[in-house]
Amino acid sequence: MHLLVIEDDPLLSRSLGEAMSRAGYGIDALTRVEDAWQALRQRRFDLILLDLGLPDGSGLELLARLRDTGDATPVMILTARDGLEDRVRGLDLGADDYLAKPFSISELEARVRALLRRSQQRIDDRLHFACLTLDTHAASVWLAGEPLDLPRREFRLLEALMLNAGRIVARESLEDRLFGFEAVGANALEVYVSRLRKRLQETPLAIRTLRGLGYRLEERRE
Repeated sequence: MHLLVIEDDPLLSRSLGEAMSRAGYGIDALTRVEDAWQALRQRRFDLILLDLGLPDGSGLELLARLRDTGDATPVMILTARDGLEDRVRGLDLGADDYLAKPFSISELEARVRALLRRSQQRIDDRLHFACLTLDTHAASVWLAGEPLDLPRREFRLLEALMLNAGRIVARESLEDRLFGFEAVGANALEVYVSRLRKRLQETPLAIRTLRGLGYRLEERRE
């Protein structure tokens, strides 16, 4: 999963990024409304953690702009403002949850997991496809009942493919999920696809390349 943190407090932003990264999420962190707006126009995120008081405007203004475009990305508001009026306005504008500062990281992580399950219409933190099971919370994978140890980026790649199993996942979407704003070579994605393919080569599963479109996780045909 790939999260966008929009928070102008450098200490809190760093703490959130470190905690969410340890939990297995990809993280991009920004501090300004306009930078966040441009990022949201260019990339898809699984969830947004949004502060209200930002240097160049209000997080609520950004939320309103996002919902006006029809973007339903889950948004959790993080703010020191804990008055009823702010909570009601944020929820009415389309926020999915609200957590007042200070908060515990464990509660934040639990709320993030709940929002992601809800947005993906899952009842728990596990994804299943054929002989594969992936636990998004524990960052664990089982292949035919046996643990499969994956480095972080291969795990994120498999997660993205399993969330869309049987459907094409665009190359750009996978690159965003694996690398975020990091500058990488033109063939960086292919390196991780190749590594993951090797792990699946003795199984009924395959990662199919569709030229000009992307990749698809599917069961091998006889």
